[in-house]
Amino acid sequence: MTNKKILVVNDLHESFQQILEKDWVEIDYQPKITKEEVLAIIHEYHGLVVRSKIRVNKELIDKATKLEFVARAGAGIDNIDESALKGTNIVVFNAPEGNRDAVGEHAIGMILNLFNHLGSANTEVKNGIWMREENRGIELKGKTVGIVGFGNTGQSLAKKLSGFDVNILAYDKYNSKSPLPYVKMVELEELYAETEILSIHVPLTSETELFINKDFFKGFLKSIYVINTSRGKVVSLEGLSEALNNGVIQGAALDVLENEKFSTFTEAEKNTFQKLVESGKVIFTPHVAGWTFESYEKISQVLANKILKYYQESPKVV
Repeated sequence: MTNKKILVVNDLHESFQQILEKDWVEIDYQPKITKEEVLAIIHEYHGLVVRSKIRVNKELIDKATKLEFVARAGAGIDNIDESALKGTNIVVFNAPEGNRDAVGEHAIGMILNLFNHLGSANTEVKNGIWMREENRGIELKGKTVGIVGFGNTGQSLAKKLSGFDVNILAYDKYNSKSPLPYVKMVELEELYAETEILSIHVPLTSETELFINKDFFKGFLKSIYVINTSRGKVVSLEGLSEALNNGVIQGAALDVLENEKFSTFTEAEKNTFQKLVESGKVIFTPHVAGWTFESYEKISQVLANKILKYYQESPKVV
């Protein structure tokens, strides 16, 4: 067998290397490596494993003369420029199976937090404020949840919601059939008409960038709650802020933002973000929906098994 050299440029669980402990695999584990250092040595490797630190673009691909695959330790592959891979035989792997449960659970937590004022009530009580009526909750049972994007994480959320006695609708441009009997696949018109809680689970692509915008929100016939655990650039914060102001949105929970580097905010971004904060109707988490101790391990295992299967089934190894 031909030996395969794999460069890992981010932290992975130790199980990744354990699964790939083969005499024909050489793993170069360098989680502290810089982009410049990667560019200098990438021509030596058959595989590259990244998370978010490195953008796989044309500059890198042009130097990666032996590269056979790029593996993304996570669900999204928006830091991999697929146009740069056109005309090559480089395969892309990702691991949406590894963090789907984490994302589904996080989304449930966000909904329950919004409905029961858990964060604000906790802060109030710690400050000696005891307000019961102002923190009266809303029950999830009987509500209609609309899921946009019905892949790994959308389906995971639906499974977890099934025990709450809710109605579940799903819209997916590329999937018209649900593997779950209690989920009804719908077109946007029905999603707009019936949804009370909107949860977003689409990848970031040229097609989905700012797909959820002020015009999208205008379509809803009921005042809704919005949950975004996908990618920040899928949802226009300006559009969300406007919908919040005009009552289309009652509350929102955001794990991701259009721009997640506060130090680089433009004045417009600062103003929009501040409006959301001051509204008191939005809760935030720092892009951690899919980031649990368990998902860290599962993502590494999923990637390692995909790489192993690829080479075991490929003549490239022989």
